[in-house]
Amino acid sequence: MSEKAAIRTLDYCSAPWLAGEIAAKDFGGTSVATTSPYYARQTVRDVSGLPLVFDGAMPVSSSPPRHALLVGKRAMDIILSLLALLALAPLMLAVAAIIKAASPGPVLFSQMREGVGGRPFRIYKFRSMYWGRCDPTGLAQTVNGDRRVNAFGRFIRRANIDELPQLFNILKGEMSLVGPRPHPIGISGGGIPYERLVGYYQRRHVVKPGLSGWAQANGYRGPTDDPRLARARIDHDLAYIANFSLWLDIRIIARTVVREIAGGSGS
Repeated sequence: MSEKAAIRTLDYCSAPWLAGEIAAKDFGGTSVATTSPYYARQTVRDVSGLPLVFDGAMPVSSSPPRHALLVGKRAMDIILSLLALLALAPLMLAVAAIIKAASPGPVLFSQMREGVGGRPFRIYKFRSMYWGRCDPTGLAQTVNGDRRVNAFGRFIRRANIDELPQLFNILKGEMSLVGPRPHPIGISGGGIPYERLVGYYQRRHVVKPGLSGWAQANGYRGPTDDPRLARARIDHDLAYIANFSLWLDIRIIARTVVREIAGGSGS
């Protein structure tokens, strides 16, 4: 959204209920400035169709989703992950056999990533690189034409088949089908540690990381070498958290499937 978009001002003194309801309104892509009894100004930014409330340069903190919604989300995670594993079992077995035959080394590759509450967990992927060139930290981000990636690895990365073992992370309860993508510990954006680049970075950890998220469903994926795009990913994560619903999860899953059928990024 352009920073030159129109700004509408609302008075919380005359309409105090707006403080709780403003983020749910559709303002047609404009920013919304609000004045409170304490003269604070807030803006609502459109984040690929989801509103996110900012107080100055900082987004307003969002509470974790209600327990009932989390129970429903967990049930959906288990059911859909099991169905996906059953449906994709022949493909996953074939991929494992080809990886084993194509280059020396194990079929699976793992890294430590940040999960809910910032707690580390071990994430699983199909190995797409030559074994001796794998980066266990995840800090050396993969780029187009990366020589560490073998021929079959380029194919499974392009189709994002390498991410399928994360269905087991979901069944273990470490991840969800939808949520902010789990970052390697100490990751940078634009060459700057993410926590320095984005002052509210840790707020993305109030929910479980996901196999896909609002950022990925809107094309924000691959290397984080552009600081502007790196910030945009975090804003998309927080917009997802602020607007969380099971229906939004279904929308993200559907949009992700369509994008993968159309062709992945390979990054």
